Amino acid sequence: MPDYMFLLESRLSPEQRAAMMRVQELSAAMGFNVYLTGGTVRDLVTGASLRDLDFSVEGNPSKIARELEKGGAKILSEDEKLRQIEILFAGDCDGSLSAARDDHYVRPGTRPEIRWSTIMEDLRRRDFSLNSIAISLNPASRGLLLDPTNGLSDIERAEVRALTIHSFTNQPVRLLRVLRFAARMGFKIEARTQEWFDLAIERDLHRTITPEDAGAELRAVAREERPAVVLKEWEAHDLLEAIHPVLAKRHPDYEAIARLMKVREDLFTAGVRPKLATPMMLAVLGRLKDREQSSVLSKAGFRSAEADAILNFEKEVLADQKELIGRKLNAPADAYKFLEKLPVERIAYLLAESNNSAALSKIRAYLHKWRPIRSSVAMVASELEALGYARGPKFDAIVEQVFGMQLTGRGKTPEERVKILRKLSGIKEQPKKKEKEKKPAKSAEKQPAASPAAPAAEKGAAEKAAHGPSHKNHPVMLKQAAKHKAAREQAKHAKQAAAGKKSSGRK
Repeated sequence: MPDYMFLLESRLSPEQRAAMMRVQELSAAMGFNVYLTGGTVRDLVTGASLRDLDFSVEGNPSKIARELEKGGAKILSEDEKLRQIEILFAGDCDGSLSAARDDHYVRPGTRPEIRWSTIMEDLRRRDFSLNSIAISLNPASRGLLLDPTNGLSDIERAEVRALTIHSFTNQPVRLLRVLRFAARMGFKIEARTQEWFDLAIERDLHRTITPEDAGAELRAVAREERPAVVLKEWEAHDLLEAIHPVLAKRHPDYEAIARLMKVREDLFTAGVRPKLATPMMLAVLGRLKDREQSSVLSKAGFRSAEADAILNFEKEVLADQKELIGRKLNAPADAYKFLEKLPVERIAYLLAESNNSAALSKIRAYLHKWRPIRSSVAMVASELEALGYARGPKFDAIVEQVFGMQLTGRGKTPEERVKILRKLSGIKEQPKKKEKEKKPAKSAEKQPAASPAAPAAEKGAAEKAAHGPSHKNHPVMLKQAAKHKAAREQAKHAKQAAAGKKSSGRK
């Protein structure tokens, strides 16, 4: 059996891992059982990116949410009736907290009676089997996989299967949802589910989708990695009218969506993971007039603050572009600081829609040149510390100055950086020690002997330098040779005379 806990922790980002650990701690302290459910487990099993964390609690999750708020989390929305909370965890990590419940329908299509339940009942009341899988996060069963509807088998068969014949009758919005999951994952709709789907369309159940439910699906599409595929599926089944008739008439702006998708891939390559829900919503509604966009968002149940953020997004981004190409941001260091604080979704929108070459040039330099340089600032700090400069405010200021110089092409090599650091910090280079000169030899005898491997010519030259001229016909040399010859003859005669005396004495 796969180790789902190890698989989960290896796939989570550090921020997601911290959020999961905090929810586990709070649930254990409050005596609640908590589970990872829904899309998180589905994406884990299928190998898709884990975009958010969905927790189901056997108890009231609002208590956990309040404690998470104290640690920096932000509650985005709360449905007190369903005990469902959309939350942004500390570290900019999306997620949700929901109470385990069972929806009891008196008859198909009526409003359900909500009953708080165990996790197994909660999984069985869900829409599709691939969303009815959970992983326990409780100390006694941590890592245990719960799959009461056999969702893993459906995932292996690449099928989306509804759990009951009344699935679309009870919640008509599932007509949109089943197409979204099938399009996103490249799955087919299971045979019986397809029959139920066709029957629901014949009965015009799609016309009974509430605006709030349609708005939730529109939000989900804006967060999809391939929204165009989902929208085209909705169009093919004439379901865009469920979102808004104007959108069905004018169609989504697929070209704008494609541009934004390309930018997303480029940002991934540069090491940036953007959240493009707002610019993607604008792309989906790109063919509509301003008044029509406002009408779609209003009917879809968007709060006024949400709608204003979407409708004013382009205007705010253009103001950012104007500031980016202004004189105040001519220096690369100033432009870097500005772009570093700018939300990534605005950078993505400019890359997708702007025609301003100056702005685009700075953004591309920021992504592909300046950010990699910034990652090497720690090395500059280590080099300054190695010179003996103590850490502090001035230390940080010097490092920032060097970073600004690197943005202009200076300080590429370690040697050049050290020179710059010495100049900025006032640390002078220590003078080099002078080597003592060797005293010349007093006589030829103290000179080192010639190497045995030295050529014969060099040896002869050395002898000539030590003994002076040696030409045989030189007068001085002839006189010396005659004296040496006479001395040798005299010594020879003396030796012979001595030998003669010894022989006579023996006789």
